[in-house]
Amino acid sequence: MNETSSDYGVLLVNLGTPDAPEKKAVRRYLREFLSDTRVVDLNPLIWQPILNLVILNIRPSKVAELYKKVWMEEGSPLFVLGNRLKNKLATRFTEKGKNIDLVKAMTYGSPSIQNGLAELKNRGVKKVLIIPMYPQFSGTTSAAVYDAVFKSLSKSSDWPAMHFIRDYADHPLYIKALANSVRAQWDKQGEKRHLLFSYHGIPKRYVDNGDPYASRCHKTSELVAQELGLKEGEWTHSYQSRFGREEWLKPYADETLALLAKKGIKDLNVISPAFAVDCLETLEEICFELKEVFEEAGGKAYDYIPALNDSDDQVALYESLINENSKQWSLAE
Repeated sequence: MNETSSDYGVLLVNLGTPDAPEKKAVRRYLREFLSDTRVVDLNPLIWQPILNLVILNIRPSKVAELYKKVWMEEGSPLFVLGNRLKNKLATRFTEKGKNIDLVKAMTYGSPSIQNGLAELKNRGVKKVLIIPMYPQFSGTTSAAVYDAVFKSLSKSSDWPAMHFIRDYADHPLYIKALANSVRAQWDKQGEKRHLLFSYHGIPKRYVDNGDPYASRCHKTSELVAQELGLKEGEWTHSYQSRFGREEWLKPYADETLALLAKKGIKDLNVISPAFAVDCLETLEEICFELKEVFEEAGGKAYDYIPALNDSDDQVALYESLINENSKQWSLAE
């Protein structure tokens, strides 16, 4: 492989984040996010008036206050932690003599996918590996990345060679990394606790119509439980973050936590494998809102196990994903 010029580029794509924990920035972000028919597939003639006249007048100020609770000095957790992962990956490849351009992008907000691809093009990259940073595929997330990529290229007269990673819900290094994070938490707290897997939910209708997300989430939970040697009754699977009146994937995390406490499970750990890096949903919803639900139902000890973020295991996982999915280019050199 030619190591004096860029071998290929990698576009790491996550959901997105407001530019600031402020009402105006949050409204701008929510408008883009909630206008995507991949996310909300209602008839725009019905949905857009609800979005613009109701939701965008009520939600931004509330969400901005939540972001203020988790905002980091360099920006939002999703942005900062994603950049740290990217930088560690770049260092790892440089140390191994591989000249690979890594660029971070967001499906919604900035830096955009269009700008990310333009940056790689300006660097002279001709081959691009695109990694949606969602371990479990869903039309609401991973497919939205595909849409944004091809939309950004729709008026281009020349495209780079591209390869997409669909997901990595059952990748051995991912499963081992999650299991290691659980073991580390158990060592830290000095005890093994019941483990709740909590994934970001989606409307049940989407899965009924063919979205594989629920099956991929179950696969991850089952493999991690197996890796940890957990028996039935020592772990539980659930979904969080539902919105609106429509039925979402069940069991719901809040109802599950209350039920576990009432059944006598007073000490608990929560892990959210759907998130590659921590964000508002994990640092606020899980760490504060769901903890309150558990404690009000009689729960005592409640600790969240952080996302893999820029841990050594996560870096090794992404390094492997990149190497495995760029072999065709390495062989062609």
